[in-house]
Amino acid sequence: MKTYKNLFDKVYNFENLHRAYLQARKCKRYRPEILAFSYDLEANLLKLREELISQTYHHGDYKEFVVRDPKRRVIKAAPFRDRVVHHALCNVIEPIFDRGFIFDSYACRVGKGTHKAILRLKSFLRSFSGGGGAEEKSLLFTV
Repeated sequence: MKTYKNLFDKVYNFENLHRAYLQARKCKRYRPEILAFSYDLEANLLKLREELISQTYHHGDYKEFVVRDPKRRVIKAAPFRDRVVHHALCNVIEPIFDRGFIFDSYACRVGKGTHKAILRLKSFLRSFSGGGGAEEKSLLFTV
C-alpha cells in the first residue's frame, strides 16, 4: 500500500479552495448564502484557509428540509462554506481512492454513474444470453 504525504497542504492550497468554491456553487450561484460568500470571495477563502491551517475550522450546523419527488424525504444540507471544504478535500483524495476501485464500480465516480452501469449490465446480459432475445428481457426483470 502506498503512503501519501502532505495531503493536507493540498487541501488548503488557495487554488484548490477556489476550485472547490466553483464546484460547490455550480447551479446554485444566485442563492443568498452563496451570494454572501461570493461578495467577499477572496477574504472568505483566505479565512477558510487560515482556519484549516491553524486547525480552528469547525463545521457548521446542517439545515434540514423536506422534498417530495415523488416520495417524502428529509434532506440535511451543510452550510455553503462547509461544502467548499468538502469539495477541497474530495479534490485531493478522490484521485487516490479512484485508482484503487475496480472498473465496474459506478457510484459517485466521475465518468460513471447509473446510466453507464445500466449500459454495462446490458452488455453483460447480451454476452450471457447470446444475443439479447427474450431471455435477456426476463433477466432484466429479475436482476
